[in-house]
Amino acid sequence: MPPALTLQVVEALTKANRDYDLIVLPSGNHGFMSDPYFIRRSWDYFVRHLAGKEPPADYSLTPPGS
Repeated sequence: MPPALTLQVVEALTKANRDYDLIVLPSGNHGFMSDPYFIRRSWDYFVRHLAGKEPPADYSLTPPGS
C-alpha cells in the first residue's frame, strides 16, 4: 500500500477518535511477514490483547539458519 494511503487511513482514524496500531518497516518489502521484528511485535500484540498478559521483555527472534 502506498505510504500516502496509509497516512490517509491513519488521519481518518485519528479524526474519528478510533484506536489503531501501526508498525512501519521502511526497508520492508512484500516479504515483511517473515521479518523477526514484525513476528515479535505480532506475538506481543496477541499476548497482550488475547491472553491479557505482558510478553517477556527483551527477547529476540533470529531468522532460520542464523
